[in-house]
Amino acid sequence: MAKRISITHRLYTGEISYDFIKNRRIWYSFTGVILALCVVAVSVFGMKWGIEFVGGTEFGAPVNVTSDTVDEYRQAVLDVGLPQMQDLQVTTLSTEVRIQTRPLDVGADEVTKIREAIAAKAGVDPTQVTYQTVGASWGAQITEKGLIALVVFLLLVSALISIYFRDFKMAVAAVLALLHDLVVTVGLYALAGFSVTPSTLIGMLTILGYSLYDTVVVFDKVRENVADLEASNETYSALANKAVNQVLVRSINTTIIGVLPVAALTFAGTFILGTGPLKDLGLALLIGMIAGTYSSIFIATPLLAQMREMEPRMAEHRKRLERRAAKQAWKQQFEKSEPAPVGAANVEITEAGDDAQAVPTLGVMSAAQLEQTRRQPSHASRSQRKKN
Repeated sequence: MAKRISITHRLYTGEISYDFIKNRRIWYSFTGVILALCVVAVSVFGMKWGIEFVGGTEFGAPVNVTSDTVDEYRQAVLDVGLPQMQDLQVTTLSTEVRIQTRPLDVGADEVTKIREAIAAKAGVDPTQVTYQTVGASWGAQITEKGLIALVVFLLLVSALISIYFRDFKMAVAAVLALLHDLVVTVGLYALAGFSVTPSTLIGMLTILGYSLYDTVVVFDKVRENVADLEASNETYSALANKAVNQVLVRSINTTIIGVLPVAALTFAGTFILGTGPLKDLGLALLIGMIAGTYSSIFIATPLLAQMREMEPRMAEHRKRLERRAAKQAWKQQFEKSEPAPVGAANVEITEAGDDAQAVPTLGVMSAAQLEQTRRQPSHASRSQRKKN
């Protein structure tokens, strides 16, 4: 019984493969459409900032949490009849419910009305309902520190990749892939209408590390394949594409294993708890992990190959391969043809100029010329005739 060969082995050996580099324009176009949709989503729907960024009031009360707690307390606050309360958020802990609203006017007794409504629903005294006011300045500080952390992270990543791989173009390709992941995550976040909270920022910074890990795995295989490029019969693009196919199954398996628990986290935060840090963190991780795997395969590596192929050294390598292929083609052509008895053509490849040229050193004699040669009389010398 023949031994079955796995698809991973067939991809690794090149028995089967998909040309990611050759078809990069297709994936560039697809990526451009996705990025454009994300920008439109942010422009049209905007970002729904949490209380930490725009300010607001947070209430807390001790309750016996059930599956209906979130909906019941949301409706209890809405029944108070205060304006602009549609964006309130309700979260639950083990024995507590927390309600976040817009900034309330203390002078208009809005805080008192909300406290009394929550206390009546929980069956406790209004003094047991705690509240605190959060200013927008705290959110501004978080945003500023998050942007600083992002810039520092990208600079350190660029330096690390450049030093480790000794190739600055790899750092450029990796950073562009990371920016793609950020834009996609922000766009889909706006499209889903989820609130941007500190948990969202944590999730976005986390996906950068995950996406970078996947990209480094692919680049490490590329470096291994092109280590002996000068002696190879393949171009940089061909070897880079081979590297992507070799780690393709690994990348997919790693993504699936990572996405499954994150999907469960997102489901629990969205459909069970209804809101809260799990919901915000889970969605950011889910989108970012999938986008990171996509960018490592379809964006980072094709960009790297495209930049490297523009180098003069790579252009010379391609010309050398073309001359070698032309010489081999002429050799195979004359090996298959009938051997000429007289004046057999010798073929050599001249390397003058940019393109290889196949030049026969002696022309092949036609059939008529060969027949005429046979009919010519032989003029033997007198000594030779005496010997005969």
